Amino acid sequence: MIRIVYLHGFASGPQSSKARYFRTLLEGAGAHVDVPDLADGDFEHLTITAQLAVIDRAAGSHPVSLIGSSLGGYLAALYAARRSQVRRAVLLAPAFGFAQRWPERLGPAAVAAWRRTGTIDVFHYAGNRNRQLGYQLLADGERFEAYPDFTQPALIFHGAHDDAVPVRYSEEFAAAHPNASLEVLDAGHDLLNVLDYMAPKILRFLAD
Repeated sequence: MIRIVYLHGFASGPQSSKARYFRTLLEGAGAHVDVPDLADGDFEHLTITAQLAVIDRAAGSHPVSLIGSSLGGYLAALYAARRSQVRRAVLLAPAFGFAQRWPERLGPAAVAAWRRTGTIDVFHYAGNRNRQLGYQLLADGERFEAYPDFTQPALIFHGAHDDAVPVRYSEEFAAAHPNASLEVLDAGHDLLNVLDYMAPKILRFLAD
């Protein structure tokens, strides 16, 4: 039986629309699917390091494939670069350059204020409300490479109209990694309008 771990996006959770969609799809095809809470119940103290530890517990020591959305896609790439038991990776609008892009999105003044006060308010999609997030996420994230150099086969989908993670990040990654196949779709960051288009391609890729 194929083992798959699905990694949700930033400020999301195991009950997100895409997580539920892919769990139903993949379990229907006979796979064993795990969808961990990457925040492990503590969003305010979120770090990249802690999320990788959650993935490690979910993945175990046996062969596993990963599907990651946005930050989850970046985490899947980081994990694949560090763990040989990862067979394949499907990356949905992966948030390459995660730590490096915060100053671009917030502006230097807002990042400086975040560092000074220690927390920032962000909208948490799973909870449908604003929640505090500690600066340790950015401080820890800066320790990790923007483009993880993994060699396992990868299938990447990215929306041409993504205003959260510009498609050029996936284009740059794919250009430097012959193991990765990138398809740019007529979609935004969430890719919700192309789920049924991606589904059979992802099933074929993971079954190979």
